[in-house]
Amino acid sequence: MADALPVEVDVLILGTGLQESIIAAACSRIGQRVLHIDRRNYYGGNWASFSFSGLLSWITECKEHTTDITEADWKDQILEGEDAIQLGLVDKSTENLEVFCYASTITEEDVIEVGALENKQSNVGSGTAAENAVVNNQDEKNQAHTGLSSGDAESPLENQDSSLSKEEVFAEKIESENKPCSYNIPSSATTEISLDTKEVADNMAAVEVEAGNVNQATDASTQKLKKEEKITTYSQIIKNGRKFNIDLTSKFLYSCGSLVNLLIKSNVSRYAEFKNITRILTFRGGSVEQVPCSRADVFASKQLTMVEKRMLMKFLTFCLEYEQHPDEYVDFKDSRFSDYLKTKKLTANLQHFVLHSIAMVSETALTPEGLKATQHFLQCLGRYGNTPFLFPLYGVGEIPQCFCRMSAVFGGTYCLRHTVKCLVVDRETSRCKAVIDSNGHRISCRYFIVNNSYLTEEHTKNVQYRYISRAVLITNSSILKSTSEQISILTVPAMEKDQPSIRVIELSPSSNTCPQGTYLVHLTCPSNKTAKEDLEPVVSTLYAQYNENEAGCSEHEVEEKPQVLWALYFNVRDTSTVDRSTYEGVPSNVFVCCGPDAALGFEQSVKQAEDIFHQICPGEEFCPMAPNPEDIIYDGDGVQPESSGFGTSAELEAVQVKENTNPKSDPTEDGNKEVVESLDVSEADRQSEMSSSNAQALKCNNGIEIPKDTE
Repeated sequence: MADALPVEVDVLILGTGLQESIIAAACSRIGQRVLHIDRRNYYGGNWASFSFSGLLSWITECKEHTTDITEADWKDQILEGEDAIQLGLVDKSTENLEVFCYASTITEEDVIEVGALENKQSNVGSGTAAENAVVNNQDEKNQAHTGLSSGDAESPLENQDSSLSKEEVFAEKIESENKPCSYNIPSSATTEISLDTKEVADNMAAVEVEAGNVNQATDASTQKLKKEEKITTYSQIIKNGRKFNIDLTSKFLYSCGSLVNLLIKSNVSRYAEFKNITRILTFRGGSVEQVPCSRADVFASKQLTMVEKRMLMKFLTFCLEYEQHPDEYVDFKDSRFSDYLKTKKLTANLQHFVLHSIAMVSETALTPEGLKATQHFLQCLGRYGNTPFLFPLYGVGEIPQCFCRMSAVFGGTYCLRHTVKCLVVDRETSRCKAVIDSNGHRISCRYFIVNNSYLTEEHTKNVQYRYISRAVLITNSSILKSTSEQISILTVPAMEKDQPSIRVIELSPSSNTCPQGTYLVHLTCPSNKTAKEDLEPVVSTLYAQYNENEAGCSEHEVEEKPQVLWALYFNVRDTSTVDRSTYEGVPSNVFVCCGPDAALGFEQSVKQAEDIFHQICPGEEFCPMAPNPEDIIYDGDGVQPESSGFGTSAELEAVQVKENTNPKSDPTEDGNKEVVESLDVSEADRQSEMSSSNAQALKCNNGIEIPKDTE
């Protein structure tokens, strides 16, 4: 309960978004006392993932117009020489929500979500309630009331539901664990990749990787689509709601990106599993095609002539080391990358591939930006598969939870459905010295981390917000049909002048984000108008609305275009470019974290989390490696105490961790190992592990070792 919260901490964090969760893990790991609070009943904030009913509840919550002003019932807690800064109680970062249901709304009696707890069944309820969840802004009377009630809570850390009432507070302090978190993945799933420090593949194999080598490691029978009943009605979507994991933020991890390196370095990767993205697609000439990326793909492609293949390989080889040949591009530094590609004598076909599917930059991007993006893409090829991207099973919302788990393991305290009403500022030092929560409790803290959405208009009146347009579609088939389930990314070029390109991510059931018979599609772009106005032209071009009477559609359209069963559009604030100095009246020891940005990767979020950490803890290592439970050796009789853990300093002193500290040892053999009398791996050893280019295998969740692509 909230009454058990500590009265004094080193770092108090408000909001469980990605940056806040990384900072919590980093601070807890070095022994800081961390209290992590969120006013929501779920982890992740705008990075969260929801079941279908959970998403409907989130939609209802966003549509409710709740006042952000409360009576100052905490004034008696403010002492002489102190001032108070009130915090917002309502998240206003999401706007223009529009929901459309094209699946049949003829519902069954008492349709419920499979696996829902009894206290939730009445909320999912009858067919009438399900029909009322079909939301359309043109008819505000039909707003969503299906799914979790406002008093129900889901705790992703514990992977369980709770039936607490709205007035109760969910508080927990997770103590040490004897083994890492594991998920029960069906054996029929295609290759899942576990990141491991000792299993970093050769990045320079970018254009040498064999096509499809990772997927061939699994049994051929797993490549066949499971034949189950097709989902065509809204009732069926409700019933299978718990099989959905719908992300509010849609991103991929670059296999050599900063987030993957952080997951490996900190050993947080053991809390999640990942899949390699299997296809990169492009939209050209009115059709969707697969883009050849690696050398094997290029020379196996039937889309390119032999001359084009050689031209493309020559250009990609140059991009890998373009910085060593400045004379090749120095005259085009201020020119568009699209114009520079024309000077390289690339055909229109190749220019389109490089600009939209490899560099993935806008047509207005300058040449240095395009070359850097292309180089980064190529450097990430071949590390874990035939594309440079990874996707976390169960959705992007798993990543913040992984770092929250790490923080909790090292002593962090977590409290959901709890609010902080104000900051207490010392007038003499102008620093935040404490906070007052919704129960009137005063909690002292040295540093305060807050998500941007918690600040009131008084502090953000000078901020000019940008917005991101988002759409989530549930479709009945893939945008490019295949004999196996694929995870794909497609960049659709701007259809009109001054319009941004649109990123389309299509997730198959093998990603554990949607049930069999459906695909989950995410569309993202910087906003010019409302999300529906920005994204609907692409949706109507690539998809058809589901029509129960197929006679109303042409035979060609029914066969070729996937059909949309359900769609959600919304705009969300992009605060990634807001400078700290823009905020009014924020104390120097209060740090503001932004929400998700429009980029595909996580680079900006990781950088902001690391920058804030170093301001709080100068000179400390950012997220040092945590020990694997099986590598822990206990002093004394060697018997592990039943209640022991990682949380106390006494126990930390008794721990010794086995690490491979011989940088010259061959990782294909049992290298020399020695006992390091510290939990912290030295920087030299860590860098040796991180930069090793001789790792030969990746492990998937069933224990099979998949040979790294070599040629």
